[in-house]
Amino acid sequence: MAASLTVVICSLNGADRIDRPLNALDAQTARGELEIIVVDDGSSDGVGDVARARGLPVIAHEANQGLSAARNTGMRAATTPLVAFIDDDCEPTPDWAELLIGAYEDGVTGVGGPVVPITGTGFMSRYVERNNRHEPLELELTTSQALPYRLYLYLRNQWTTPQPKPRRDVYSFTGGNMSFRREELLEVGGFDERFRFGSEEEDLTRRLRRAGHDRMVFVPEAWITHRFEPTLRNVLRRSLQYGRGNALQYSKWPGVRPTLFPWPVLTFLLLAASLLLWPLVVVAVLLPLLLYPRGLKNATLGGAPEAFVDPFLQLTQEAYENVGFVRGALAFRGMEREPEPVRAGHPA
Repeated sequence: MAASLTVVICSLNGADRIDRPLNALDAQTARGELEIIVVDDGSSDGVGDVARARGLPVIAHEANQGLSAARNTGMRAATTPLVAFIDDDCEPTPDWAELLIGAYEDGVTGVGGPVVPITGTGFMSRYVERNNRHEPLELELTTSQALPYRLYLYLRNQWTTPQPKPRRDVYSFTGGNMSFRREELLEVGGFDERFRFGSEEEDLTRRLRRAGHDRMVFVPEAWITHRFEPTLRNVLRRSLQYGRGNALQYSKWPGVRPTLFPWPVLTFLLLAASLLLWPLVVVAVLLPLLLYPRGLKNATLGGAPEAFVDPFLQLTQEAYENVGFVRGALAFRGMEREPEPVRAGHPA
């Protein structure tokens, strides 16, 4: 049977973890339809040797070039009509590839699925599992770029409990579990390699949609697990990178609004005002419990008292994203913007 889907695994020093995704791919129900390519993005630990020992093709970058560049390298080397991307710390379920392939009907450009965190036993591990950020961007984002509408979506997300959703069209996937038609990726030039980490998926979606390839299907059953041990430092470092990625999008695309979270700004203003009116310190300390009510719900109704801390961590993450955005906006100021989209009804 001819392969129809290439799975690209990009790795940076992943020699101690890449066996898991490779074992999971070998166990796929559609294994006969898969081509597997490993991209070694400037590793120093011999991750390429681990893959070669399994007889898999490995493409090595002499120096680290970033996730977008590594994905492009794998995509260009692929020989199949479909290309999927997973990370070296992810494990797809046995029918993952079969579900992805089966969802490609006429007019579908991309198919993706959920990323489920599998972490350790510490507090940060449980925090990440309670607050999974690896969710697709929903199609409602195409409704408007207006700041009041975006604020409405943000507030609604804070005050509603996530519910399981069926198979549906979405705006963009999370990068650890996504696939596309290779021909259409090549048409738009693949990933923008200026996005080294964060927002590269959304940028790709913008270019695909501008080219008329706008149908992305999310398959809830096609999930993968993301196995890692989070630390506070790692979580905040990622927040800085996400903010920088958002700033690059803001600098690149006409009509994209600044991605700045309001609650860290409000809290800072309250703390500053407390220099004149000290009771505002109490307000600033207690307010996150109301601004991020999911933590309060998990603490009182979900049987996890430690979740009282979650709102303060979420506030800190958003503050770091704001810092990353400001730094990125300064770094990318004056860059040439993309041409205006030619199709009405889609975000720039």
